[in-house]
Amino acid sequence: MKIKLHKYIIGAAMVVSAALPSCKKYLDYQSPAKLNTDQAFEDPSYTNSVIIGIYTKLCGSNAYGNQLSVYWHLGTDEFTYQASTSFDSGNDYAIPNYGAEKTNTSLQNVFNQLYAGVERANIACKFIPASNVYKNGNSTDKTKMQIYYGEALALRAQYYYELIRNWGDVPATFVPSADLPSQFLKNANRDSTLDHIIADLKTAEDLVPWRDALPDYGDFRFTKGAIKGLRARIALARGGYSLRNDTKLMERRADYLKYYQIAYDETLDVINSKKHGLNPVYENIFKTLHSGTGRMDDAHELMFEVAMWGQINDSNLASANGMTFSNSPSWGGAGGRSTAQPTYYYEFDNTGKDVRRDVTLAQYKVQNSTDNTSNVKNPLSSINFNVGKFRKSWTAFNGTVTGTYGVNWPILRYADILLMYAEAANELGKAGSISPLQALQLVQQRAYGANTIPVTPTDHDGFFNAVVHERLLEFGGEGIRKYDLIRWNLLGTKIEEAKAKMRMFATNADPTNNPYANLPAYVWSYTSPFNNLDSNTEAATMSFYGGGPSIVFFTKGTTTQPPGTARVYWRQECGSWTNGVLSETYISDPNKGFCSKFKPNAKELLPYPQNVLTENRGSVVQNFAYN
Repeated sequence: MKIKLHKYIIGAAMVVSAALPSCKKYLDYQSPAKLNTDQAFEDPSYTNSVIIGIYTKLCGSNAYGNQLSVYWHLGTDEFTYQASTSFDSGNDYAIPNYGAEKTNTSLQNVFNQLYAGVERANIACKFIPASNVYKNGNSTDKTKMQIYYGEALALRAQYYYELIRNWGDVPATFVPSADLPSQFLKNANRDSTLDHIIADLKTAEDLVPWRDALPDYGDFRFTKGAIKGLRARIALARGGYSLRNDTKLMERRADYLKYYQIAYDETLDVINSKKHGLNPVYENIFKTLHSGTGRMDDAHELMFEVAMWGQINDSNLASANGMTFSNSPSWGGAGGRSTAQPTYYYEFDNTGKDVRRDVTLAQYKVQNSTDNTSNVKNPLSSINFNVGKFRKSWTAFNGTVTGTYGVNWPILRYADILLMYAEAANELGKAGSISPLQALQLVQQRAYGANTIPVTPTDHDGFFNAVVHERLLEFGGEGIRKYDLIRWNLLGTKIEEAKAKMRMFATNADPTNNPYANLPAYVWSYTSPFNNLDSNTEAATMSFYGGGPSIVFFTKGTTTQPPGTARVYWRQECGSWTNGVLSETYISDPNKGFCSKFKPNAKELLPYPQNVLTENRGSVVQNFAYN
């Protein structure tokens, strides 16, 4: 990889200011317009500004503010973003549909920004431990510098993890670009890179204290629990499957249990620390990410989130992605970008007892009433449900504001700690202070409240499948599912299963073997008020002919339009049957069908951008599926 020399100048790009209500306390620090390393790393306040500058590369359109949070993780058995009539490999929808080519500009932009984060972290990781204040300062300053060093190591690990899970054997350097003997780096073995950052994270977790010792950090900067959680996540990726260029197969290494042990140890430490817990109200996790709702997470389930603010460093969560608003008098227009595949709704408990369904899936759009005086909601068709965890109505912005709204992106939650622990403990056949089943059931109990939770098999394979399904329900739309399926080598399997379910969904034939046979072809809706109440209440009070959604979404109903209703396509939105032949454009059209360009053992990785190949004069080798 060709890298421009930075000459150790910490420049104006690292200046951070408070601009929007979503801006958090730690962003209030200011750095000088330009510092050299003698200044930047011999004063803890300046070093803090350098560390903040590393965090800023997590934000904005080319990182977790848009591409990585809105598009790149889509294309699974939960959410997708499908093409228009003709397929364009350079469009944003190309990545979720596995059809991006090396000329796609978002590939280059994200690649560059992630490496900019690596470079900033490399500078900090070199100069902080070498500084006089780190070695010989007073105890207060030394402690601060140690924390900053730990944060820099953790941030570098996050950037490399994102690069590796999308491209595989990416070039890797752990020194600043000015120290490199050559500016043309070759592909590095991903196992070695992952081992390096796993070791770095062990160092980092010993330097950075728990969250309660750093009250100003909140969950906007790395603390010990978040570092341990990240180390567990990366260890599971290292112990999982990945696409190899030499064999052209999805494979995992023979020593994978070593990495499951790391994940087990780290997650058990977090559980035993009791520094984090589950938010008792599932919806409040996501409201906390929005400006305007305040912090609603006293249990500290959110362990690390990317704070967004300003324009360049903001996010498109809720503005482009999220629940749809269309000419709403209170919120204007927003949302609607990614959509759920239609049978995802039915993966949740069919009785509606699982509160996660109506938080995760926004089943209606909010519009202006016919008399232009109020907000109303109208149901969406079965293939148009949006990600409900991001909503403009949870922000501080009204209908006159356009653009981005300062909605943060969740990187790590305590629920993930519990489910990673359950998975690792099951694989290792061991248990610590709680059993794998207890960890899984803690997540389920929050979802089901006072209702009876599902029965979980306790044999190895049955429990693993239960974890796979639970993660589908718990983390929908949070950028986790695709990479889970890859490390389990289940991406192709789950895409095909989703297509098979959609084909059954599209017909009411064979009620014995078709779980969707008794669903309606259409539902008939009335406009109803939107009062911005909790997600479950708003979903339950959608108005239909024949009853509420708990009835009409699960029974055939009438195919004749009742007076005063609007027709909402349901089964027939996914496909229609004529003389026994299924028209399945939504499912398998080569251009705009579901995950239309996916090929197993080929498309689990992205292509390297054209500029990376050109500028490196052949030192970076393209992933084989794109040669």
